[in-house]
Amino acid sequence: MLIAVVLLALPLAVIAQQNEVQQDRAQQDGAQQDALPVEDIQTFAEVFERIKRAYVEEVDDSTLLRNAMRGMLSELDPHSAYLDKDEFESLRETTQGEFGGVGIEVGLQDGQLTVITPIDDTPASRAGLQARDAILRIDDTPTDRLSLQEAVNLMRGEPGSEIRLTILSQGADAPREVTLTREVIRTESVKSELLEPGFGYLRVSQFQNRTGEQVGDAITAMQRDGPLEGLVLDLRNNPGGVLQAAVDVADVFLDEGLIVYTEGRLNGAGMRFSANPTTIAADVPLVVLINGGSASAAEIVAGALQDQRRGVVMGTGSFGKGSVQQVMPLGNGEGLKLTTALYFTPNGRSIQAQGIEPDVEVVRGRVEVAETSRLEVREADLQGHLENRNGPRQRSELSERLREDYQLGEALNLLKALNVLSQRDR
Repeated sequence: MLIAVVLLALPLAVIAQQNEVQQDRAQQDGAQQDALPVEDIQTFAEVFERIKRAYVEEVDDSTLLRNAMRGMLSELDPHSAYLDKDEFESLRETTQGEFGGVGIEVGLQDGQLTVITPIDDTPASRAGLQARDAILRIDDTPTDRLSLQEAVNLMRGEPGSEIRLTILSQGADAPREVTLTREVIRTESVKSELLEPGFGYLRVSQFQNRTGEQVGDAITAMQRDGPLEGLVLDLRNNPGGVLQAAVDVADVFLDEGLIVYTEGRLNGAGMRFSANPTTIAADVPLVVLINGGSASAAEIVAGALQDQRRGVVMGTGSFGKGSVQQVMPLGNGEGLKLTTALYFTPNGRSIQAQGIEPDVEVVRGRVEVAETSRLEVREADLQGHLENRNGPRQRSELSERLREDYQLGEALNLLKALNVLSQRDR
């Protein structure tokens, strides 16, 4: 019996020993993955020492280390950044919707400072800056060596002060210089009006903390004179903003289903946002306008409404910023803005570097009326013709606006067609 017990115990001891060895190896592998690369750290220290000793001007240790951290983050992607205390405050101002500057959202594309979109009713939009314009210089400073945050800091300043931007537009033969006067930029993110009785227009210029609430209020106001027969949701040149605000806006038009989800490496980076059953505009026919300046949160809304077949997306392809940035405070009062996840539409489409393609492509343009032939004769040209009892036709302000904004005109026409088709089906 004793021999049998010993024989049984030996294999168990061997198995336990093998398990311990496997656990030790796993721990060693994990430690190796987490360990700092000693040779690279030594190289960094050597570069640091040589700069301190041989650079043409003396540089203090703090500046060198912060520059190294900025470089480490900027090389990850265009949206990750090291934030000092002033940059923290700048980020807070942008989210709350008030800051001193020219009203322009910028990003880095292939290392070039590029306009994502000008904000409505600001010096940048009034000067005619467009999405994808390249900014070559800010005053006398070339932008090719600036980080994104450094460029933003240069463009912001005291209201009333001037700033010169050297701009190269797509398709232009040569750059042009634009002088702008900084203003206090108070961005009202939502504007609305009735284009015609029953047909509303809702403009969302960016997504701030209260944007969802403001969209609901605007739709309620437009419905006071009767139900809406159609609505244009204009997200053109919308640079994005607060994720929750995008979810709230999409939720206004959806009463069920997924709106957006995120995936990342951190615990908690994977999030899912779904629509609530209570909404004020679940059945209003909807056309969503997007273009190359529609980014991030604007793409979330457009993608959700498109995947849920809730509205027709019209315009041109969007910008393609589908990443989530998390602001992480540091012990010294500064912080990191770090990309931690990617957005996905309800159908699992990644927005990153792809964007949202419209259901109906309509390029921005202006309706031009061709000159009629001098030989063409109409009733109004005949001598002694009878006048219309209602008097001569006056071109309305709306018709002039639709001539200037071809995409908006086509959106209104589509809504009217959808309304006619829905009436036939009743």
